[in-house]
Amino acid sequence: MSIKATYYGANGWLIEVGKTRILIDPWLNGDLTFPPGDWLIKGELAKETEVPSNLDFLLLTQGQPDHSHPPTLKKINKGIPVIASEAASKIVSKIGFTKINPLKPGETFVKNNLSIQATSGASVPNLENGYIIDSGLDSIYIEPHGFLDKKIKPRNVNLLITPVIDFSLPLAGKFIKGKTVLPQLLRLFKPKTILASTTGGDITFTGIINNLISVDGSVDDISLLKDTSTKLINPETFKEYFI
Repeated sequence: MSIKATYYGANGWLIEVGKTRILIDPWLNGDLTFPPGDWLIKGELAKETEVPSNLDFLLLTQGQPDHSHPPTLKKINKGIPVIASEAASKIVSKIGFTKINPLKPGETFVKNNLSIQATSGASVPNLENGYIIDSGLDSIYIEPHGFLDKKIKPRNVNLLITPVIDFSLPLAGKFIKGKTVLPQLLRLFKPKTILASTTGGDITFTGIINNLISVDGSVDDISLLKDTSTKLINPETFKEYFI
């Protein structure tokens, strides 16, 4: 196997499948804000970083700012091919990217020996994407909110990138269902390795919504992997993991 994964905190990853370098949902510099303003919720990185070099693809799961982060996207070469949900495609188009491949759930992007299939993800409020990345030798499933597409057929993957903690808000309910969905993901994909995502990194959040969020679960809960041989890793920011 030849997957290398570098974590940037929150939803951000650099995935190297063989010689192909894929930057996923990057938030690398600047603050994270949502309309109507900072009072609602604001995120600040403890450490900013430069955009990785020699990228082959930019892969975006959602159009929300924590996945399609405008200040970061503006620093990326606009000629890099983008594979994105419909909402994210509109964001990168406005920013000036020229090679955009919007995917709806069920559609697949194929380039050489690499395929990227979009799966149904979270509705926030638009229906967004998860992805199955397959090189023929190595495979990855990623979906950042724990919303599982019921149309996915059982298959093995080498690497699963998913939240493992549930986050909920009063009235709205669970908007990240990592702990809830993990048993289903284990049965469906039988992954060799899980990299916990979405809620990690050295980030400070403030605002009204941050104070209302309830958390259920822990990355250190070994019962999450009961009766499986899967390895669960709580990734450190900027560290490389070889799968």
